[in-house]
Amino acid sequence: MNSPMHALAGVITEKFIAADPAAAARALETLATHEVLLLVGSLKAQTLVACLNPMNPAKAAAVLRRLPLRQASYVLARLEVPQAARLMKEFSAPYRERIAAVLEPAFVRVLEQAGAYAAGSVGLLMNTDVIAVRTESKLAALIERLKALPRKKLPLVCFVTGKDGELKGAIRTAELAFYAPQSVCGSVMNPTASLLPQTDAQTARQTFLKEEADVLPVTDEKHILLGVLAKTALPADEKKPFWRRLAD
Repeated sequence: MNSPMHALAGVITEKFIAADPAAAARALETLATHEVLLLVGSLKAQTLVACLNPMNPAKAAAVLRRLPLRQASYVLARLEVPQAARLMKEFSAPYRERIAAVLEPAFVRVLEQAGAYAAGSVGLLMNTDVIAVRTESKLAALIERLKALPRKKLPLVCFVTGKDGELKGAIRTAELAFYAPQSVCGSVMNPTASLLPQTDAQTARQTFLKEEADVLPVTDEKHILLGVLAKTALPADEKKPFWRRLAD
């Protein structure tokens, strides 16, 4: 495929994925892996994630492992946890070791334990694509990271961690304008409640109500930051009357 035609095919594929990721995934599954790579290999990470999330795990794994390792690990870490765990099982043992070596150790543990999480648990519902900074980082550096994101990808909350990835606090993105750019993140962060990945949806829902929060971080037993859960990601509470669920 010549370069102009390749570029045009990529643009069409990107628009197809944006319009209907599941349909695009089904269509791409019918192609040979090298043909899929020609169409999606140069697309943005968020487009790849949207396409690979609903794709057959065997085909998605075949596509991902043919990408440069750093790109593949970046995309894998942003897939939905159940899908990422399925892809890890599809990888050969040598490749699994290679990609695990460049992923965050806490995320690798999440994928290893994903099969043990109950349906609807926080570990299966959380998003691992989080913005986290160290306590000693300057707000100016955080602001520059946020400027590089598309508007629709701006997080409601950024998290602050210690040197080992342990959660220390949170900074609401909307409040960044109130602080001097040279402020240290650890000095302006606020304390935040967190959830464990094995927590069930009902308990998580109660925590959201108690904390009056829209998003909450997810940590392991050592308080290492794993991801974030949005209240909107929780399944509907079937125990509530319909009119009560509408009011929430």
